[in-house]
Amino acid sequence: MPKIRKILIANRGEIAIRVMRTCKELGIATVAVYSEADRSALHVRMADQAYFVGPPPSRESYLVQDRILEAAKKSGADAIHPGYGFLSENASFVRACEKAGILFIGPPASAMDAMGEKTRARQNMIKAGVPVVPGTAEPIATEEEARAYAEKIGFPIMLKAAGGGGGKGMRRVENLQEFSSAWRGAKGEALNAFGNDAVYIEKYLEKPHHVEIQVFADQHGTVVHLNERECSAQRRHQKVVEETPSPILSPEMRAKMGAVAVQAAKAVNYVGAGTVEFLVDVHRNFYFLEMNTRLQVEHPVTEWVTGLDLVALQIKVAEGEKLPFTQAPTPHGHAIEVRIYAEDPARNFMPSPGRIQYLRVPGGPNVRDDSGVYAGYTVPNFYDPMISKLSVWAPTRTEAIARAQRALSEYVVKGITTNTRYLKAIVGHPEFVGGDYDTSFLTREHNTLLGQDDPQLQEVALLASAVFAHQRDQKRAKTLPQKAGAAASAGGMSPWRLGLRTRRR
Repeated sequence: MPKIRKILIANRGEIAIRVMRTCKELGIATVAVYSEADRSALHVRMADQAYFVGPPPSRESYLVQDRILEAAKKSGADAIHPGYGFLSENASFVRACEKAGILFIGPPASAMDAMGEKTRARQNMIKAGVPVVPGTAEPIATEEEARAYAEKIGFPIMLKAAGGGGGKGMRRVENLQEFSSAWRGAKGEALNAFGNDAVYIEKYLEKPHHVEIQVFADQHGTVVHLNERECSAQRRHQKVVEETPSPILSPEMRAKMGAVAVQAAKAVNYVGAGTVEFLVDVHRNFYFLEMNTRLQVEHPVTEWVTGLDLVALQIKVAEGEKLPFTQAPTPHGHAIEVRIYAEDPARNFMPSPGRIQYLRVPGGPNVRDDSGVYAGYTVPNFYDPMISKLSVWAPTRTEAIARAQRALSEYVVKGITTNTRYLKAIVGHPEFVGGDYDTSFLTREHNTLLGQDDPQLQEVALLASAVFAHQRDQKRAKTLPQKAGAAASAGGMSPWRLGLRTRRR
């Protein structure tokens, strides 16, 4: 296949910049697309060319396939890299690229069809002999059927959107009384997020770990896994902190999970970068959860421990090259990634859009900040509030944790609120440091991580503030007559008149 000369990145923010950096190192020209809200975005400034694609809402800009393809044609791009999110797992977009004669850097549409819809993926994995979490093989049509199935397998259960992931359209249901509201909520959120309200049921595993395997496949039949990532530090089913190697996996278990992930990718004739996600129970049994047919947000930790550039591999595989390895590389050292969000943990993680007045990012040995912002940039309120991915590497996990804490303490953002203190509390928490934390960790330790674990201390702080305010007011009351008398003597006005004028003002 001919070499790629110019790539349009059909995305925004830090992932668009991350792809551009590899392109520049490979001598490939880059094209950005942007909405009205992103005119001054960093990815627009860094690209060789940039094309406007519509109003701020993503459904009117970044998700409009015709506008993305039109920009690619106008710019002369011969390939499109979708990043993650938006159109990255949209099989119809892959087919539209093929029809337009533009190379899509990712898996074929057939693999997306097989894995993109979660219940279809479960069916394919069952046929391939891959262990899956007990649950329905197809979406459930009515609430009555769903309630009956939930009672049959027993609570707690998980309601999950069939048409997408990322924690959208997902509800944990503890009992029958909660079912109706959870059913309506899951279907409504799924429809808004994916345009598909189909929902299925899985048995909820107690204290599960979320462990994923990075896979890579070329067009010549080679499929290799690149080890695992531990993703159990989650809030509302959204990953917050990721690390590799997983602190709970032995070399034998890593090999078994890797072999199953490769088996899953081969079953759908996969090509490119993908991630097979598993749940691991307390007995260390693992079950297929889903496959993300794209590059993951947390891919930098895999790059740290393997020394590979996964975006460069995506491009070379798309050009028809063979993978430069045939087996999983041994992980070297330990890497941790935290996601920096423009949000306020103290206000229920409410997004905090606005203008960044000052920005200082951490540095030093083996610290990497994948960011899409700069001082003076206004974070819009139309998109996901993640503004940066901070990742570190060290020879051991203990050293990596210390480095992550140090880097987070150096991260300074003024003008908006971020979750850096919350992230520092996570990586310094004894349960995280111990390594055996599960997906309920952040929920269970919510108050501790926010520094709200002792109501009595809050009461003491309130009383101390009241005492301080009283002492301050008494001091002001003593000094006010002296100042008023001095001013009156200087201006020929009585202290009483001075006080009256002051009150009138």
